[in-house]
Amino acid sequence: MQLTVSNLSHQYSQQQILSDISFTIPDGEIACLLGPSGSGKTTILRCVAGFERPQEGEIATNQEIITSSSVHLSPAQRQIGMIFQDYALLPHLSVEKNVAFGLHQLSKKDRASKVQEVLEVVGLEKKAKKYPHQLSGGQQQRVALARAIAPNPRLILMDEPFSNLDVSLRNRLGQEIKQILKHYNITALMVTHDQHEAFAFADSIGVIKQGVLQQWDSAYNLYHKPGNRFVANFIGQGAFIDGRVAADGKVLIELGELEGQILQDLEPLQNVDVLLRPDDVIHDDDSLVTAKVIHKAFRGADILYTLALDSGARVLSLVPSHHNHAIGEPIGIRLEVDHVVAFTK
Repeated sequence: MQLTVSNLSHQYSQQQILSDISFTIPDGEIACLLGPSGSGKTTILRCVAGFERPQEGEIATNQEIITSSSVHLSPAQRQIGMIFQDYALLPHLSVEKNVAFGLHQLSKKDRASKVQEVLEVVGLEKKAKKYPHQLSGGQQQRVALARAIAPNPRLILMDEPFSNLDVSLRNRLGQEIKQILKHYNITALMVTHDQHEAFAFADSIGVIKQGVLQQWDSAYNLYHKPGNRFVANFIGQGAFIDGRVAADGKVLIELGELEGQILQDLEPLQNVDVLLRPDDVIHDDDSLVTAKVIHKAFRGADILYTLALDSGARVLSLVPSHHNHAIGEPIGIRLEVDHVVAFTK
């Protein structure tokens, strides 16, 4: 099922929440809305689900309008599943009865068969008689997923579905749920403020700021080819340093001339801010260019160093952790910049 959102705008009282939001999720793909708290992500989800009716714009599934100025299907008419942040399981019902809750249209035999099928898919067939309070957080999340996919929805919406779980479980369960959605070829739209979660889970990601869609793209392009300064700052890690555009269009910075693909249209002799990612700054003991270690964050396989250049400007460098340098120590560095990201001052 393809989801198309066109020119969506919404406000509460006099406060503008969404402004001219447009995107398309192809059939069977998983997408994510990513942004800081209060950016409008959940409001978009509620509009797609039918819980909110926007003032402007259209929402269509497989080119069938479900929301417009003249059409507004109820949530029950949309064939859309929803997984909430708190799972919203019914505490007085067993796992199997929670999953069967939306299957009243089926015969008793078909309902039991469907419940058994989806519980096997999510690995909870042995927990069918248990109650929600008897399950772990990860198991409750699987029940919520089973309940959402049981009615064969065309689309599943997920509102911060992993935020109540610890990091290791979040990562593992995210991959399991992704595999299940791909198995059933279910289109999905998730909301999160966690970019690592979005990178691991989604085929495409929309970055939102204050109700405006900044960029809709792959994780790779958001990181390496950000469309504006907000996306460059919000996605991944990095540091901006001063640069200047040479007469030949190349960008000059304190560490030398950048040879990579220049992504923005820059005028010669402009002063610019250049984004350097931690993977652009390579530790090299043989380099004549050095920088001083002013902070280090050990991450197991690698260490994220904050380095001070001669000018006082700071850059980040991700270095294998067997290179364990002390605070205040100068280390050799060189640049490997494939994508030059620069913005005019």
